Amino acid sequence: MRAMDDIVFAIQRLYPQVFLACHVRHVRRRSTPFALTEREASLLAHLDRVEPTTARELERPLGVGAPSMSAMLTRLERLGLVARAPRERDRRTRAVRLSERGADALRAGSVLDTERLTHVVAGLKPRERELVVRGLEHLARAARGVSAKERWS
Repeated sequence: MRAMDDIVFAIQRLYPQVFLACHVRHVRRRSTPFALTEREASLLAHLDRVEPTTARELERPLGVGAPSMSAMLTRLERLGLVARAPRERDRRTRAVRLSERGADALRAGSVLDTERLTHVVAGLKPRERELVVRGLEHLARAARGVSAKERWS
């Protein structure tokens, strides 16, 4: 098993290679058909089409309070980019999911070009593709546990 220093160094070395190979210019509010702010685009990136989350679970990683989160989710729901419904376990809270239209907005505003990334991923074997996604899911989950304040201090 690799030492933590080696793992961190590997991520620091490898992530930029993927980023540089697939990066496109950041697309801002005025230049996308979805007219999203940077914060709204970040919120969409924290959602899944299948696994729901709650507004409260999104507040810490995005560094926003409950009123701001509620306003953002209301706007995104009106735009058809997110879907909210009462949670099965606790009907007082609402489950938030990314809609298909939201997935389209996420693709349109991504810093990773869909065609370039598709080309890169196509070079992997199916099992390797799954391992890449699973690894990124684990890394993203750990990253969501770090508050915005901790990230920028």
